Formats: sequence, structure tokens, C-alpha cells
Amino acid sequence: MDLFEYQARDLFAKHDVPVLAGEVIDTPAAAREVAERLGGKAVVKAQVKVGGRGKAGGVKLASDPDDAVAKAEQILGMDIKGHTVHKVMLAETAPEIAAEYYVSYLLDRANRTFLAMASVEGGMDIEEVAATKPEALAKIPVDANEGVTPEKAREIVEAAKFPADVADQIADILVTLWKTFVAEDALLVEVNPLAKVADGRVLALDGKVSLDANAEFRQPEHEALEDKDAADPLEAAAKAKGLNYVKLDGEVGIIGNGAGLVMSTLDVVAYAGEKHGEVKPANFLDIGGGASAEVMANGLEIILGDPAVKSVFVNVFGGITACDAVANGIVQALELLHSRGEDVTKPLVVRLDGNNAEEGRRILTEANHPLIQQVDTMDGAAERAAELAAAK
Repeated sequence: MDLFEYQARDLFAKHDVPVLAGEVIDTPAAAREVAERLGGKAVVKAQVKVGGRGKAGGVKLASDPDDAVAKAEQILGMDIKGHTVHKVMLAETAPEIAAEYYVSYLLDRANRTFLAMASVEGGMDIEEVAATKPEALAKIPVDANEGVTPEKAREIVEAAKFPADVADQIADILVTLWKTFVAEDALLVEVNPLAKVADGRVLALDGKVSLDANAEFRQPEHEALEDKDAADPLEAAAKAKGLNYVKLDGEVGIIGNGAGLVMSTLDVVAYAGEKHGEVKPANFLDIGGGASAEVMANGLEIILGDPAVKSVFVNVFGGITACDAVANGIVQALELLHSRGEDVTKPLVVRLDGNNAEEGRRILTEANHPLIQQVDTMDGAAERAAELAAAK
């Protein structure tokens, strides 16, 4: 889950990373009172989860409370790279900036470790720095068991060649930022710029944080950070039912048990769909090992609620949950949906394999439901689902 800048600022403040005061608002009128609390002047910053705000006119300096209202009115409602601005943050103006740096921690999946990155060339697109001046971006692996100790922080400072007059401050910030990274179960914490200001302080003037959604069971307060206004309604409904669902731009609804199988199913449907007018998968939905009637009904309800879906491909490999239980779940799910008043009209292509697959196929055959079509192979089922979707 990616956070807005104001949420990252609040998270930094919570863990004692040095930041400037700031408040978020969603109406121009509210800017006056906030600006007054900040001393009159304020930086008005669009809150969108995309870079390039400044170049797009989404960051403006307000000279007084009245100007803050005017600036907020100009920014709210802006479109910045396809993102509409619904909120702005008013931040305390910093003393004159003497230098801008960059620091971050992230999960390095390729090398199965964590990575610290730091540069004395902050305040700009770090991808551009990495591409054009790779020597200016220090990359230091961080052992998960050891973390960032004062000694490790000093190693990062020296590798990035931070000036001596800010080295101690930045080392302290690196230790604190790592504690933030761990405490919040983050996948990324980034400060750009980490700025040295005229009075000698080093401050985090902008931040980017991405939290690990898999850790939400131990971070219940993170739910309040979700951008519910931007959430896809189908994804929100699926989450409420405890389903692992991701909306995609396609026409074939996908249900499978196991993330690996579902990912493979997406691939074979996309490949089969090339022959049928570029039909594509409509979603990722992993029902896991608990393919009960209720779970199957909930999954079908979510998928069938997508108007873009023209057919559904149920692809199950029986393991812990046997195929006969899955087959009974499918039949009962259709009955449940009918009892709920759901008008199910879209065809279901079902492929069962693995534990008790023969019995599962027998159950579906005897049910003789007009919407269910069985295909023995994964490729054949994907082909049929794509064909049915294209015919709609």
C-alpha cells in the first residue's frame, strides 16, 4: 500500500524522523486556518501518488493565509498524470535550503536482502541519477538480522560521500529511518529531498512510503491509511469477504486455488485470447484451499458483478481440498446465488484435476447445470473460456 506524502510525513514524525509541521485539507477554505497555525506562509502541495507534482503546478508557495486559500483552490481538482487532486498538504516553509540529498530503504527481492540507497544528488528523479550517474548513488545491502546500527549508518554515509558537516545528523536519521521501516512493516521508505537548511539542520522535506499489505494482521492501524476513494469497488468488496482478488482489464473471469495456478491461468487465457479478438483475463482470484460453497459463491458473486466479464474459467487442482468438494461448492454456489436473487447468466468453464478429480467431474455432470461446461485440460478450458467471452 503506497501512502500519500502527508501520511508519510505523519509516520516519520511518529518515529522522530525530523520533519516540518504540516496538515492536510480537502477544501480551499480550510487553508486559511492551517496557514495561520503554520505562521502565515506555507507550501501548498498536491497529494497524489505520482511524481512530477512540481512541474505540473501542484506545489506552490503561499505568502499569507489568503494566498494559501487561493493556492489551494488552484491545486484542488487538478489532474496530474491522470490523478485528480482531492487533498492538499500545507507545510511549514523551510529555511533556505543549502543542499538536497536522497536516502531510502527498500526490499531487494532479486538479492533476497534489504538495500540502503543514498546520494548527495537529491531533489530530482533518482532514476535519472541512477541511469546517468550511477556512481552518485550508493547501494549498501542491509542484513535483516543486524539492521542499521550506528556503525552501518556510518558506512552508508561514507559510501554516499555525505559532507562532514552533516554526516552525524544523517547517520542518526538513517538509524531512525530504519527503525521506522521495521516498525511499520514497510517495503520502501524514501526521503527526497533530505535537505540541509540554512540553520544547519537536516530535515526530511518529502517522503514516500510503501507498506506491506501482507503484514496488515499485525498493523491494524494501517487500515485507516488506505485510500478508499481510489479503491476499485470490486476489490473493496472482495477484501471485505476475505478474498485475494485483483481487478484486471479483460473479459474472462478467473477463479483458481493457489496463487501459482492462478498466475499460470492468467497466462494461458491471455495466450488463448489472442486468437479470439484479444480477449484477456478479467481478474486474479485465488480462493486458496478452502473452496467451500460460501467461498465459491462469494468469488463468483464478485466476478459476475464485473460488467466486463463475459465468461468464467474455474481452474482447480485438488490437493488439500479435493475436487469433489470443489464441485459440490460450485453447484451449491450457483444455488446460493440464485437464492440471493442473483441472475447468473454467464457461462462457467470448469477444469478439475488432482485429488478426486474424477468424482468432481461426475458431480458436475450429474448436476447438469446449463451454465457449466467441463473441459479436461487447462489449455482447452482456457481456449473455450476465451471463445465464449468473444461470442458475447
